[in-house]
Amino acid sequence: MIHVENLTKSFRDLRRGEVVAVDHISFDVKPGEVFALLGPNGAGKTTAMRILCTVLKPTSGTARLAGYDVATQAGEVRRHIGFLSANTAIYDRMSAWELVEYFGRLYGLEKDRLRARMEEVFASLQMNDFRDRLGAKMSTGMRQKVSIARAIIHDPPVLIFDEPTLGLDVLVARAVLQSIEQLRSAGKCILYSTHIMREVERLCDRMAIISIGKIQATGTLAELREQYRQKDLEELFFQLVS
Repeated sequence: MIHVENLTKSFRDLRRGEVVAVDHISFDVKPGEVFALLGPNGAGKTTAMRILCTVLKPTSGTARLAGYDVATQAGEVRRHIGFLSANTAIYDRMSAWELVEYFGRLYGLEKDRLRARMEEVFASLQMNDFRDRLGAKMSTGMRQKVSIARAIIHDPPVLIFDEPTLGLDVLVARAVLQSIEQLRSAGKCILYSTHIMREVERLCDRMAIISIGKIQATGTLAELREQYRQKDLEELFFQLVS
């Protein structure tokens, strides 16, 4: 469902010259799987995800999501993905229901289909008790649920989550992770970027550890523990990125 092969992104910097943010990375993610990009700040995780979301164009290499090429079929890619990050904004003057409905209309859902889909999403995310609350009066947890709802309203097969629990308290982060687990159970293909080890251990089926733009290791947690003879994920991580 996600196929990335030798993906590279470089930038020109006036002081440093050419900077390679993503350096020939390759990985695949299947339906019903959560695949983690695990790395420190500046490792290249967000740049890679922006390429997959068609916000940036790759310098070289290829990436296909749901069968569509990110460089040559950007419109189709956008129609088949949902994206959520830690800093996704919410419109203060729109209610939860209005905002999700607005994004559903942007994705071209017909009125009856959109209404049925909204009822389904609001029920599954337990959002009905604040469906009429304005964004300005929502708690952090409510705002993040609305962000998830608008990312999945068009029922995309591929979901991309870029550090969705960053800055959230424990209870809100737990609710977000539970929602992602439900999406995996529904067969969604999920790419998940984080630097929080406990989230990887709880949520992710496989992972790629990335540092300085390069993938240092890929596999299940059990495979990586055996390969590097390190049971503690945090120690394994430091071993690979330091």
